[in-house]
Amino acid sequence: MNKNIKRFLTPSLLLALAAVTGCAHQPVKRVGMVVGIHPEKITEYKKLHADSNPGVRDILNKYHMHDFTIYLQKIDAKWYEFGCYEYTGSNFKEDMAAMAKEPRTIAWLKKCDPLQIPLPGAKGWTTMERVYFNP
Repeated sequence: MNKNIKRFLTPSLLLALAAVTGCAHQPVKRVGMVVGIHPEKITEYKKLHADSNPGVRDILNKYHMHDFTIYLQKIDAKWYEFGCYEYTGSNFKEDMAAMAKEPRTIAWLKKCDPLQIPLPGAKGWTTMERVYFNP
């Protein structure tokens, strides 16, 4: 598929196209995550993740992470981030290990990690169990 066209297609659209055309496809892996955030760091975190900041968007795409979304929610007196994305590659473990070695990923995490509060027993984002999906 033409590279310029493919970048505008979401993983969901690609799956639909594969179904219609009969093309084989790699199943999409959907990931949900949660982490706390220091309330006094929310403004800084929002600036880092603003639409105008390219951050590591190209690296996420390089390693097949699409439709990456982060939500912010206050629960009782604590703030949390809830994130989700679709992984469309063929080797999740290998891609995540390679992405973790990217110098820009390392630099990005050095900025973001201190703003966050991992859940008890975690070192960063905690992956959540998916219990429902409506395609």
